[in-house]
Amino acid sequence: QLQASGGGLVQAGGSLEVSCKDSGRTFSLYAIGWFRQAPGKDREFVGGINWSGASTRYGDSVKGRFAISRDKAKSAVYLQMNSLKPEDTAVYYCAAARSSDIRLELNQYNYWGQGTLVTVSS
Repeated sequence: QLQASGGGLVQAGGSLEVSCKDSGRTFSLYAIGWFRQAPGKDREFVGGINWSGASTRYGDSVKGRFAISRDKAKSAVYLQMNSLKPEDTAVYYCAAARSSDIRLELNQYNYWGQGTLVTVSS
């Protein structure tokens, strides 16, 4: 089971880290992706990390501002968000793909956690 946490309210320009915990240690060999969904918009790919944590990829809207890391010992994946903008406001989801390599498409992810809300005020 994947559980995202750490969302909250932050001012524009600030930073926030959200976490994704694999409580059953089920997905250690799977790639993990972060997605977000703003009100009235489609869910979009934020970024992903491969099974080992050695490789990451990011969506264009967050490249250079967000960073994903993975702690295998804690069965957790982190999304560090810097230089936040009001347009980053969304519910953030983590998901696991039945693949060791990063997948970019929403339908390539098989297991989803509940979301955590991030609100960036201007």
